[in-house]
Amino acid sequence: MEKYHQYPSLIYAGFWMRFFAYGLDIIIIGSLQRILLFFLADGGIKNGLSLGIYLLYFVLMTKLNQGQTLGKMAFGLRVVSFSEEDLSWTTVVVRELFGRYLQKIFLIMYILIVFTPKKQHIIDLLVDTTVIADNNLLLYKEIPLTEQKELEGGDYAVY
Repeated sequence: MEKYHQYPSLIYAGFWMRFFAYGLDIIIIGSLQRILLFFLADGGIKNGLSLGIYLLYFVLMTKLNQGQTLGKMAFGLRVVSFSEEDLSWTTVVVRELFGRYLQKIFLIMYILIVFTPKKQHIIDLLVDTTVIADNNLLLYKEIPLTEQKELEGGDYAVY
């Protein structure tokens, strides 16, 4: 199986960048929910539609914007797959629909990002994806290969 998007560890987005991008997405989603659902009384229907907007936002934005939501765009982040050149609908639906739903219930699952070499949480590991920092990637691609030296663990040093 061919591997895609293999980078040194400095390219992968860490916990805090992802946290702030997610926070911005939550603000945007909350605004959408208030605009679209203001006329409904609190209850099961409103909660269900609210959850639907939350999940639909992440699925559609991630798939239709090459792995970026508005929060990720603002912070220069992008979801990439190690097993596909571009994210497939299956990958996006599992990661964003199933994964976001689980992680909305069990927030502790996000902590794994701190401990994995490619900054992946449980759902990322399941669907073979991660989040990269586009700006770091652009800088990395600008450095000639003659000035890069691979270190132990897959990191690179620039000389």
